[in-house]
Amino acid sequence: MVTEELYTELRKITEEETRILNGDTEIAKELYMSQDAETADVNIVDAKKLLDAGKLIQVRPHTRFVHFPKHTHNYIEVIYMCCGSTHHVIDGEDVWLQEGEMLFLNQKAEQEIYPASENDIAVNFIILPEFFDYVLKMIGEEKNLLRDFVIDCLTGENEEAGYLHFKVAGILPIHNLVENLIWSIWNKQSNRRSINQVTMGLLFLQLMNHMERMQTNTENRGRRLLIEVYAYIEENYRDGELTELARLLNYDVCWLSKEIKKRTGRNYTGLVQEKRLNQAAYLLQNTAMSVMDIGLSVGYDNLSYFHRIFQKQYGMTPRKYRVDRTNIGQAFCRLAVSPETRV
Repeated sequence: MVTEELYTELRKITEEETRILNGDTEIAKELYMSQDAETADVNIVDAKKLLDAGKLIQVRPHTRFVHFPKHTHNYIEVIYMCCGSTHHVIDGEDVWLQEGEMLFLNQKAEQEIYPASENDIAVNFIILPEFFDYVLKMIGEEKNLLRDFVIDCLTGENEEAGYLHFKVAGILPIHNLVENLIWSIWNKQSNRRSINQVTMGLLFLQLMNHMERMQTNTENRGRRLLIEVYAYIEENYRDGELTELARLLNYDVCWLSKEIKKRTGRNYTGLVQEKRLNQAAYLLQNTAMSVMDIGLSVGYDNLSYFHRIFQKQYGMTPRKYRVDRTNIGQAFCRLAVSPETRV
């Protein structure tokens, strides 16, 4: 999945792995954890051990040949499986990460990793939560589990541990974006903070198009329900009905309506409207379609109503939104090519 040159670098036996192959049967905790790790019930992998001062994101090859005991992180970890597979136990559940798949772990997720072989090449992204500030601006306000996951990581409001497992092998745009991130960070590309944040935002937008390929903690009934609701809205926001969704999920429609309200703070109609307006905003910014055609394409036959609710949502008419966003995009392009000194 990565270039041959980079794959060769990632496949190299590291000094740590050489020590393991020479007989050490445990990880060197001092490379990953704070000094009190020996007495902790669950080890905490410390970002300060893995990130240079001032950096928000780093990549490193996953350490092979050794069992990595139960641990949590004080950062967000994203794992990309370049080739082969790795076996994880996350919050007591077995998770097999296959080639081309991605795994997101929040700070509370308890992880254990079984030994990998020489040809099992995974890349770990070590990411501080503030790296995602710009990403959230790119993906907008639309409710989905990927956005909720990041907000939980940023605020710490969700007390549940969690992971998101994206089975996206074969989705070329996703792999291209991940590999661009790896290459940029590994090779210390100029202007990489802006480039990497924009690339991560584009990656999230692509992942949001494939939420049906995502798995999460099976014991969390609420998350599983929301995955199904958001996936249905993603595919059917133009004309999907709550009664049809309830039938597909085999739920009573009144119960489902109350659950959606309880877990999102919005009713089904509100979620659909939010998706329609986000899609309309995307089309205004990225296509030359007329405002009339955009309104019709997202499900609004009454164009006066479309204008009214769009202005209520964004504080401006669709036409003004298009002009303003075009100007912002041009300004950002100028910013992205300006020199930066700090990563």
